Amino acid sequence: MNNRQKVLFNQLQTYRNEILDVIDGMTDKEAEFIPTGFNNNVHWNLGHIYLDQYLWIQALTKEKMDIPNIFHSSFGFGTSPKDFTAETPSMIELKKLLSKQPNDIQQTYGDRLDEPFPPIDMEMCTLEQVLIRTIFHEGMHLQAIMDIKKSL
Repeated sequence: MNNRQKVLFNQLQTYRNEILDVIDGMTDKEAEFIPTGFNNNVHWNLGHIYLDQYLWIQALTKEKMDIPNIFHSSFGFGTSPKDFTAETPSMIELKKLLSKQPNDIQQTYGDRLDEPFPPIDMEMCTLEQVLIRTIFHEGMHLQAIMDIKKSL
């Protein structure tokens, strides 16, 4: 792995740790709260971050990923906490999944970051480009989480 790739995975892990630090100690009740002016809560944002990262990898590689349907119906684009069911992953489950996801991605795709694929949205054609996009997306949701937390 070259230095550029090490930096990318370091950023992926660092920003994920930032999210986990922001929600550390948050109760389930706080994570379910939807402030006035918001469409979603912390719980939804966390599930969406997890799902989105894998969906972009899957969109590029066209490789099937084992993502349970409940993630799509609970956290997919256009969903809301109103779509949650008893099967929706809990905060505890999401924290575990989110904490291991960067390492899982590195272990699975670390040697394929420069592998060319047919271009997708914004002409992205490598996993490195997709991961950069997901880091940006994660930062947007980190800000939403911090804004929700301020309103608690």
